Amino acid sequence: MNNHNKCNGQTGKEEEFLEVKVPVPWGHIAGKWWGSQDVQPIIAIHGWQDNCGTFDNLAPRLRSRGLSVFCVDLPGHGFSSHIPQGQSYYLFWDGVQYLRRIVKHFDWKNISVIGHSLGGGIAFLYAAIFPNEVEKYVSIDIASPSVRSPKKMVDVLGSSMDKFLAYESKPVLEVPCYDYEDMLDVLVDAHAGSINRSGCEIMLKRGMKSSKNGSGFVFTRDPRLKVSAAGFMTIEQVLEFASRITCEVLNIRASPGLKFDNPEHYTAVLDEMEKSAKRLERQVVEGTHHLHLNDADSVAPIICDFLLA
Repeated sequence: MNNHNKCNGQTGKEEEFLEVKVPVPWGHIAGKWWGSQDVQPIIAIHGWQDNCGTFDNLAPRLRSRGLSVFCVDLPGHGFSSHIPQGQSYYLFWDGVQYLRRIVKHFDWKNISVIGHSLGGGIAFLYAAIFPNEVEKYVSIDIASPSVRSPKKMVDVLGSSMDKFLAYESKPVLEVPCYDYEDMLDVLVDAHAGSINRSGCEIMLKRGMKSSKNGSGFVFTRDPRLKVSAAGFMTIEQVLEFASRITCEVLNIRASPGLKFDNPEHYTAVLDEMEKSAKRLERQVVEGTHHLHLNDADSVAPIICDFLLA
């Protein structure tokens, strides 16, 4: 495969994955390839402001069952390039384009995708837009892209645009800089129990870098990711997409998991999808929104059985 680089751990021992860079017009999309490079991998897509380290506990378990997994850093996350200055992120919509670029780059057919949160919403859209090109997808603790009422979407646009411009013009010297333990504390606090401390340590492997003056660390994620209010959808839009999905779908809902503004929409989307999908499997697993990172054993057998069936 193209653009593979061996990744060495801190001990100098060769790790069991390959670092991959997929070229794009503004730089590259980075990722970690677990398992054989002689077979088409499952594509794994992380959640909002996370990175592909979110699958570091799950991917080896899938590999042990003979699966190959390519875990992607979405642009603006992890080791992937940020989009050019002056442009905005549209999260779910962007993700479909990024996934399409990856599929075209490797010329993969009949893909299977695992998506957590934002990644699950991206897999949902891709399966609806390209229904004849997706064999299976797994969605972890999300049913579709985030649903907003028209009023709520319009209400936040002005403040979101101004916040975007403020982030864009912020001098590099004003970007928060931390020592490692402080940065870890910030991440643990930000996730409010969704990711445990060891999981946050995993996420920081791709989520931080040395500051330009070498006095500490800064987050690798693009701050513009925080202001993407223009990328949401109404329930009517989401249900139309759901009606076009024909592949096999596994939905894993965490309990208590993520709190949704309109929890009834979760079931409504799955019900609509079930009318057209070849198969829809629903599972509820005890855990937080990041249960696949905190306790990969709770979901790995379910995901493996679905993908290998």
